[in-house]
Amino acid sequence: MTLAELQSLYEQPFFDLIARGRAVYLEHWNNNEVQLCTLLSIKTGGCSEDCGYCAQSARYSTGVKAERLMESEQIMAAATRARENGSTRFCMGAAWKGVREGDPRFEQVLGAIREVSKLGMEVCVTLGQLSLGEARKLKDAGVTAYNHNIDTSPEYYPQVVTTHTFQDRLNTIEAVQKAGMDVCCGGIIGMGETVTDRLRMLEVLTGLDPAPESVPINCLMSMPGTPMEAQAPVEIFELVRLIAVTRIALPKAKVRLSAGRTRLTREGQALCFFAGANSIFYGDKLLTAKNPGANEDRALLEELDLVPQEPRAACLPGAAAGVC
Repeated sequence: MTLAELQSLYEQPFFDLIARGRAVYLEHWNNNEVQLCTLLSIKTGGCSEDCGYCAQSARYSTGVKAERLMESEQIMAAATRARENGSTRFCMGAAWKGVREGDPRFEQVLGAIREVSKLGMEVCVTLGQLSLGEARKLKDAGVTAYNHNIDTSPEYYPQVVTTHTFQDRLNTIEAVQKAGMDVCCGGIIGMGETVTDRLRMLEVLTGLDPAPESVPINCLMSMPGTPMEAQAPVEIFELVRLIAVTRIALPKAKVRLSAGRTRLTREGQALCFFAGANSIFYGDKLLTAKNPGANEDRALLEELDLVPQEPRAACLPGAAAGVC
């Protein structure tokens, strides 16, 4: 969709917009399912990048200590707990600029992926920049989807990070697509960008071929010590509008309520689901940020008559390796 088309959608009367988002959602999705995803930081802190929102950057004094890469046994224990709690997608994130073939740490991550993929969950990783070679190895190990957010518009991106470019992000996404993995790609709102920047971000996402399998919409969690620590929280109606436009623009993508849910009321989250969101990060922590607890989320879903979405059939135990 073009920026003009997205702006026209966004500027509709609020109830007209969310009604349209709901109608598009019902056309493409079971109306009572929500995907539950668990995100684990397998390598925290010490990142060389200067992303202005991130507490894991080594350039800022945030109190986040650099940690070693988790052992496979620790990752498997966390993945098993996530499955037992009802998650159908397990995401592993590492605070790196990127990975390279031949790096022992990359080989260690590949080993962990092979083990996690046996649990019958969809497997997602976010490891920074990739070339096609690394992407193919991840696919072969059992990765279902690769998360690599574009964060914001191409125009605002240099205000967010300077140690890599917007095009670097697109290059990684292209490698992921060529390797045959799903792309999980969205952004962050509340970083000082304009509504136009948010819609330009969506314009880029709608131009990806194939379209993203899932689109995380993060609200900035202002982290002390980062350049964006003084940013004000996003207004709920701005978030709901963006979710509705995302649903209309990308009807077959999972639209994920990601970081920032601790600042949303139950009623606010319900509006987001009505407008088209159908996925959440599930568990009490997102990398270094707080998230609603699993019991709290289960209670909310039950109150809204929502049920966890089943994993794709190819991810169930007994399916052939590498086809999930």
